[in-house]
Parts: sequence; structure tokens; C-alpha cells
Amino acid sequence: MFREIKNLIIKDLILEWRQKYAFNGMILYVVSTVFMAYMSFKLKTNSIEPITWNTLFWIILLFSAVNSITKSFIQEKAGRQLYYYQIARPSAIIMAKIAYNFILMAFLGVVGFIIYLAFMGNQVQDMPMYMLALALGALGFSSSLTLISGIASKTDNTAGLMAVLSFPIILPMLTMLIKLSKNAMDGLNAANSRDEIMVIAGIDLIVIALSYMLFPYLWKS
Repeated sequence: MFREIKNLIIKDLILEWRQKYAFNGMILYVVSTVFMAYMSFKLKTNSIEPITWNTLFWIILLFSAVNSITKSFIQEKAGRQLYYYQIARPSAIIMAKIAYNFILMAFLGVVGFIIYLAFMGNQVQDMPMYMLALALGALGFSSSLTLISGIASKTDNTAGLMAVLSFPIILPMLTMLIKLSKNAMDGLNAANSRDEIMVIAGIDLIVIALSYMLFPYLWKS
């Protein structure tokens, strides 16, 4: 199974490399949204509140995740899905998709964060803790949106179903991520962020476990 996951991840990386316009479009989206935030907040007032700075970054990252991850299964044609059905286990397919999207989101998150710091300034006092929040957020967004993309790809109203299904999962996760990253911005002790870390990690693990157990039934349909 691990060999199947590795080969599927390599396949997705090769396809992404061949279709560079899609990846360049993601980078362009991140840069343009950060620049619009800079024009709207920092350039006009020359200052921005820390809570606004933090919330704005996570909103940008969330919409970047939605634009990049929702195509995981939607772009797959029926013939290609049938081919996957013959060569790999469903559990390996969903785990490979989650792992690939996590790599993609981690990269976009780091690049977006560097661009965000360049335009909006650095207000983070505990950078390792903020990077931990970024990693947990990338894992949470990739796992939940990948599973929802697989479910939505089986319906006719893909966009509407994506919005309805993702809201109950993404909203509490986003709230906890904003709290955790705000603690990192304030430089609070790691013990003060233990509850947020445990809750976010728990949500991530639950979504991954559900994906592993439920996706084979979805794949058979």
C-alpha cells in the first residue's frame, strides 16, 4: 500500500509539473490577494491591527486551499478513475491525494507567508509556533477538502455541495487556527496553546481516519 501511495504522489507531482499554468495560477492568486490586502490596509493607513493581520492571512490561505484542492477529484475523468480502480486500492488513492495536497498546501502556505511578511510586515513573536499552526492548518485544509472533493465529484452540483459540506468542518478549524497563531504573535508560552494544538490535531486525525475508512465505499459507487 505504501508503494501505491508513493507512486500516486509521484504521478500527481509529474502531472502538476507538466501543467505549470495551474501551479503558476495558484502562486498568482496568492500574490494578487496579498497585494490587494496591502493596498486596502497597509498602504492607506500605514498600520494594521495584529488581529486583523492574522485573520486576513488565514482567510487568504483558506481561499487558496479551496482553489487548489477542490480540483483533486473533479478534474479526474471517468476513464482515468476506472484505471485507478484497477491498479490501486481506494485507501491508497485517498491517502495519496491527501499527502499530495498537504505538500502543495505547505508550499503555498510558506510562499504566501513570506510574501505576506514582505508586504504587510512581521508581527509574529514566536515564529516556530506560527509555523506549527501553518503546518496543522495545511494538513487540516488538505485532508478535509480532499475528502469533500471526492464526495462532491459524484454529484452534479459540485460547487454548491463543496460549500455546504466544507463549512461545518472548516469553520471550527479556522477559528482554532486563528487563536493558535494569535498566541504565537503575542509570544505566549507554548503551554497556553496546548488546548488549541490538541483540538486542531484531533480534527486533522479524525478527518484522515474517516477518509481512510469511508472513501472505499464512495469509490465503489
